[in-house]
Amino acid sequence: MLSTLSEPQLLLLTRVVRRQAVARGVTVVASGDVATCLYVLLSGQAQVVLRAARKGEVILAILRPGDYFGEMALLDDRPRSASVVTREPCELLTLDKTDFARCLRENGGLAMAVARGLVARLRDADNRIANLALLDVYGRVAKLLMQIADDVSGAPTITTRLSKNDIAKMVGASRESVSRVINDLQKRGYLELNRNSIVLRSRSALLDYEPVIPRSALRRG
Repeated sequence: MLSTLSEPQLLLLTRVVRRQAVARGVTVVASGDVATCLYVLLSGQAQVVLRAARKGEVILAILRPGDYFGEMALLDDRPRSASVVTREPCELLTLDKTDFARCLRENGGLAMAVARGLVARLRDADNRIANLALLDVYGRVAKLLMQIADDVSGAPTITTRLSKNDIAKMVGASRESVSRVINDLQKRGYLELNRNSIVLRSRSALLDYEPVIPRSALRRG
C-alpha cells in the first residue's frame, strides 16, 4: 500500500504516523469499537478474530509484516467488524482517520491499492463461504494449508506457527476433527510437522487423496 506513495508523500506521512510497540496477546482493535485510525504491521504477527459468547471464536486471517488493517471502518464510518489480537510482540504504524482520508484524496494510487485490498478480502470471504458450504473438514483443512503455504527452497512451507486449535478456528471445525485429519496426512507422508513449520510434501496429493477416516465422521467435526 505505501509503495504507491511518492517520495514527498512518504516524507509527509512520516510526520503524521506513530510507531507503536505492542506485547503479545493484546487486543489492538475490538469488534464494535469506533474506528479512529489505520494500522500497518511492521513486525510480528496478529490475528483477525470474531468472537461469540459461549461459542468461542473464529480466526478470519493471520496478519504478517506489511499487512494493514482497520481501513474498512474508516471508510464506512461504522464500528469495527472484527477484533485484531497480537500473536507475538508486534510493532505497528498508526495513521489517524483524518490523515488517512487526506492521503486517499491526494493519491489515486493509494486509493486503488486500498480498493484492491478490499476486493481481495471480499474474494477471501467468498472462498470461505464456499468452503464451509461445499467441503468437509478434510477438504477445508487441506485447502487452508495450501493457501497459507509459502515457497521455501522449492517446498510449500507454512512458517506461521499454527496450533491445531488455530487451524480448527480457521476452518470452522472441532480441534479433535482437525487433529485426526492432520495426523492422517502426516502418517501418509503428505505433510511434515516440524517445530516451527509445516512442510507440504505434495499439493496434488492434498487435493486428490481420499482419507482413511470416513468422511461422515469428519462432517460431524
